Amino acid sequence: MTQPSAEQLQIIGAPLAPMSVIACAGSGKTFTAVRRLAQMRRDLGDHRGRVALLSFSNVAVDTFRREYQNLVHEAAAGLAHYRVEIGTLDSFIAGNVLRPHAYRTMGAQQAAFLVTGGEAFLGGFRFQTDKYPREITMMQVGIDNGGVYFCYSDNDRTCRLDTAQATNLVHRLGRVGAYTHNLGRYWCYRTLADQPGILRALARRYPHILIDEAQDIGTVHQAIIEQLVDAGCQVSLIGDPNQGIYEFAGASGAFLRQYGQREGVNGLGLTKNYRSVPPILDLANRLSSRADTADRVAPDTTNGTFFVPYRNAERQKLIAAFQAAVLTAELKLECSAVLCRGREMADTLAGNEGAPGQGTVRSLAQAAILRDRHQDYLGAFKLVATSIVGLLADPPRGLVARITQPLGSPDDWALRRLVWTFTRNSDSGLPAATLTGDTQWHSRLLERTRALLAQVAQDYGLPSTDNLGNKLARRGLPNAPLMAGADLAANEDVGRIRVDTVHQAKGEGLDAVLYFANREHANALLAGVDTEVGRIGYVAVTRARNLLWLAIPASSLAELRPVLLERGFRELGAMNAERP
Repeated sequence: MTQPSAEQLQIIGAPLAPMSVIACAGSGKTFTAVRRLAQMRRDLGDHRGRVALLSFSNVAVDTFRREYQNLVHEAAAGLAHYRVEIGTLDSFIAGNVLRPHAYRTMGAQQAAFLVTGGEAFLGGFRFQTDKYPREITMMQVGIDNGGVYFCYSDNDRTCRLDTAQATNLVHRLGRVGAYTHNLGRYWCYRTLADQPGILRALARRYPHILIDEAQDIGTVHQAIIEQLVDAGCQVSLIGDPNQGIYEFAGASGAFLRQYGQREGVNGLGLTKNYRSVPPILDLANRLSSRADTADRVAPDTTNGTFFVPYRNAERQKLIAAFQAAVLTAELKLECSAVLCRGREMADTLAGNEGAPGQGTVRSLAQAAILRDRHQDYLGAFKLVATSIVGLLADPPRGLVARITQPLGSPDDWALRRLVWTFTRNSDSGLPAATLTGDTQWHSRLLERTRALLAQVAQDYGLPSTDNLGNKLARRGLPNAPLMAGADLAANEDVGRIRVDTVHQAKGEGLDAVLYFANREHANALLAGVDTEVGRIGYVAVTRARNLLWLAIPASSLAELRPVLLERGFRELGAMNAERP
């Protein structure tokens, strides 16, 4: 897109007042939100207050920042690029509330710090379930009928905890000064309630806040937003309620739907899809009962929506057929994906069923596999950082989060670069997963990790633990490469297509999507967007630009075929799946 549409211009140039924008998938939300941000800053003129554009993922934030910088660079003189803040909602509350002020409410003697799991002292902060104790990083928090509750996820179930016991544990951790990602929202809510002066100052500093992907606002985030609104902040929301797929956190899209009905809130919409070809948009409209229009026309190459049966033993063959179809349709394999409802199936299809070894060595082996098999350098970096900090004798509390978070302190940047270099460089750092595990890989790992720890001790005064040999033992490592031969062959050929969950692909546009569904997932998809599983299917559908394959169990084909055809899918036979 180069020029805003009439719908987008209506949003960009709207008066400085709260808005609720219901936007269809692929409608140019980023394009619109960035230009709305710039216009708001213009309209505020010399007002010293800041305008914040917030979202829920670092990927989205990076895109917003890049687009805004381009817009500032290309715009005529006078576009205010100062007093604008772009970040995640969690980084916003961490920077403005948690780190500077929450310690008083928490009863801590030091500034609050984030823990991400793996910190040694967290072993004393597990909570009991009906099965086994779990890490406090797995605890979630919500607000129901004005009351706070604590819970955890067990597969697809949300299990509530005893409120008194959970509160006692959370507050005991708080007195240390520590919070997890989920508990940080709880402490922000508590801090703004306990310290009203902080709330008033925050509303003055940010008189206008625009929140993207607002269907992901959970109950605690909603409570914080309500505090800001009551303090005088004007909050605008933009998102698609049909993509509310975090119901376990209370994020079903209901808050976004209801917000536009409030007095003084301007309700607008985006109804043109710039991403998907007409057959895919037609399917999305049938599922969501919307009537959005397509900007694109169908290309001459293969495109549209197809369903294909699969048997568990032949899933890899189907993935290979999908890869061939992507290339035949002149689409980019690196911009396509196989998506699944859950992490377990995604890991199975990706061949990522766990790394060998034990303890720290297992984590480092997993990091090598993530880097070399999946090119997931960020995931590998986080595992390496946690492992290295775990090998220190007395690491500062919160050190893992400080060196892994994108907006860490400048004091930690040098250590972050050191660990990042170790992670990336298989020649001098974390050894390649193509090496034999118990001999070549382990010997190099031991030598290079010792060298890294010696440098950390010398440069940062953080000595390593005394029992380093035990923590880096080779128990459980195979006398074979960490990556199997099939993985190597795939990497040497056209490359292995990305396999991921729908949740991880949310917000992306992909050339082609193969969505693996079981009978329950397929039925929920076909039933529409009234359930979370149905909305997850809808998100999978609307990621695709040109080509969508829905894989369903062969045993359910007879049951599902009539509804699939009625919804607009075309059938691919199991034997001719390579040529739709």
